[in-house]
Order: sequence, then C-alpha cells, then structure tokens
Amino acid sequence: MADREDKNEENVAGKFYVDSQCIDCDLCRETAPNNFTRSDDEGYSYVYKQPENDDEVAQCREAMEGCPVEAIGEDGDE
Repeated sequence: MADREDKNEENVAGKFYVDSQCIDCDLCRETAPNNFTRSDDEGYSYVYKQPENDDEVAQCREAMEGCPVEAIGEDGDE
C-alpha cells in the first residue's frame, strides 16, 4: 500500500501520487499517460497532472490497481 508520507517529491499536489516503492516498470505511464510520467534522473514515475475528468480518474485507478509494488496511492492531499 502506498504511503503518502513517502511520496516522490515531483508529484503534483492532489489525490493521486506515487511513493518511493516505484520500480519504474512503466505500467502507470502506459495506463494513464496523461497523468503519470518518468523522472529520468531518478528512474521512477510520478503524477505530473492530477486527473481532470472521469476517464482520467478511471485510468489512474486502473494503474493503481495494476501496480506490482502498490506504489500508487489515492489518498493524497486534495
């Protein structure tokens, strides 16, 4: 389960985030490319844009459910 106290610093403020458990597998970036991107310097994903519509929310939830290390959370700061 993702830990909002351990979020990657690049995450934009909001409900979804990626924490330091990320293994850079690319699943979230493929599932929700409008919301997740990669930190090339550090080698992990983060939320660069919070979802703005129902489709993006659904894609972020799908990415969260599919994350092999449970590094995506949905309980961040609103």
